Amino acid sequence: MKLIMAIVQDKDSNMLQNEFIDANIRATKLSTTGGFLKSGNTTFIIGIEDERVEEVLALIKKTSHAREQFMTPPVSMDVTGDSSLSYPIEVQVGGATVFVLPVEQFHQF
Repeated sequence: MKLIMAIVQDKDSNMLQNEFIDANIRATKLSTTGGFLKSGNTTFIIGIEDERVEEVLALIKKTSHAREQFMTPPVSMDVTGDSSLSYPIEVQVGGATVFVLPVEQFHQF
């Protein structure tokens, strides 16, 4: 038995949830916030048999896409008090961060 924690961008979460339902994979869905852009994410918590881990990972990979997004860094002040203008920069967001952990015991009451 394994515990999978998958953090995906909100834009991908509904499609991934539907994939889990179609594959009869039970997942707990949590709204989370993180990353340096402080953008909305969704964390799925899944308890799954060892032999189905690769199936879950394939669904996550299939539905979670990295994207390019522009962001403007905060204005910085140097020691003289002068501020420098910030210009938008392109950063990569999205995709998925997945943790697969061993489960010592599993109980369902």
